[in-house]
Order: sequence, then structure tokens, then C-alpha cells
Amino acid sequence: MIDLHCHLLPGIDDGSPDMQVSLAMARAAVADGIVITACTPHIYPGLYDNSRQTIEWSIEALRNALAEEEIPLQLVIGADTHLVPGLLGRLRSGAVPTLAGSAYLLLEPAHHVAPPGFEQSVFELVAAGYIPVITHPERLSWIGDHYDVFKRLVERGAWMQITSGSLTGRFGSDARYWAERMLDEGLVHLLATDAHGLGNRPPLLAEGRHAAEKWVGAEEAVRLVLDRPQCIIDDLAPSSTPPPGGKSKNRPGWLGRLFGR
Repeated sequence: MIDLHCHLLPGIDDGSPDMQVSLAMARAAVADGIVITACTPHIYPGLYDNSRQTIEWSIEALRNALAEEEIPLQLVIGADTHLVPGLLGRLRSGAVPTLAGSAYLLLEPAHHVAPPGFEQSVFELVAAGYIPVITHPERLSWIGDHYDVFKRLVERGAWMQITSGSLTGRFGSDARYWAERMLDEGLVHLLATDAHGLGNRPPLLAEGRHAAEKWVGAEEAVRLVLDRPQCIIDDLAPSSTPPPGGKSKNRPGWLGRLFGR
């Protein structure tokens, strides 16, 4: 499996605090079946002032430590990029890294308030030749009032990444409900861990893949954690992989869970 959203780098955001935790997270990821992890620290000006250069330095240090410990985890660059003014210019200049140097980038909206002009900002990135991958929309507190926005974004070329743990209840019943509904309606392109440590947010992807199988079947579940992530790493066009799948024959659909939220 390939995990394209993980706060594995030590000491540069709210993820791993030090190298020992990073190595422990890497061991857990490998044991779970992850072979490639994108190191995606936050880039949030004024709070997490990371850049391509600082991220590259940290990745190189972690690669060396992984080699010394003989932990077979490959690393690629990325960032959990917050939607802020001037983002397009920073992408074009190379200050903000995309996923593995591709046209795809992780884009994190504000958690508790719908950003003004959010939909238009995403469309501008698409028009500029990027493929925004919206991170964990199922965990946003405002998704219920703006669900149609995410459907339109998918129709216009954006991708959606839900968190593996959302499908297992790690983030509560609301996040699970929206994650399952988005899977059911064919809106999800990727699963990722969004791991921040070894406690409540560990680097475990297999549990989400198994949970997704119940909604979209085994083949689509593999696409969520392997085929489409590899497409991103190879910088292939979205048309290179099948579109997101919908409801499995074995599940009644999100309406069947409506009163079980």
C-alpha cells in the first residue's frame, strides 16, 4: 500500500515530535503493509512555516535514519497545504511541494468554517493544471451544510482523500457517516492515514482498506490505497485509473445507515 498523507517528519509540525517516534511510526507502517509514505507536514504560513527546502532536508535525515535501522519504507515529498492567499504563486515558484513532484497536491481546508471562495479557489488550481486532493472532507464540521460543494469539485476535476481511521470510527460517528456516504456515492479517490503519531492517529491503512471493501468491493479498495496513489507518484493523468467506485452489492447504501449515525 501507499500512504500519501502522513505527518512522519520529526519536529516540524504537530506530527511526530522526534526521530525516535518517526522511526516507530515507520516500523508500524511497514508492519501494516505500507511500502511508500509521502511526508506531508503542514504548510500554514504563520503557524507552520515549512517550505520545499525544509521538508527536503527533513526527509533526507529521516531516509538516513531508516537506512541505519534497516526499515524498508520509501519516502516521497509532499505537504498538507492549507488554502491561503497566494498559494498558486507559491506552487508555481516551487516553494510549496506537490506530491512526489507531480501535478497533484494535498489541499487542507479550514476544519470548522467553510473558507470564503473555497470552491472558486479550487477551480483556479484545476484551471492552472494542478489536481487538488482535498484532505479528509469527512472530518470537516461544515460538510453537512456544503456537501454539494464537494460533489461539484469532484465533477470539475478535484480528488477527495478520506482518512483510513474515519471508516473504523477513530474520528467519531459523524466522520464515519460522511466517509461511508462519500464512498457509497463514488466521491472518494484515495485513502490515507493522516498519521500524527502512534496513539489515536497511527499510520495504519489496512484497516481502512478492509472497511472500504464492504462499501465498494475489494478491487476498488485496492485502487484507493495502491493504484491511484501510484498514479500520483508517476504523475499520470487522472484518466489513467478508473473513476471512483460506488456501492457494493453487499451493502444497502448510506440511507440504510441514516438513523445509525
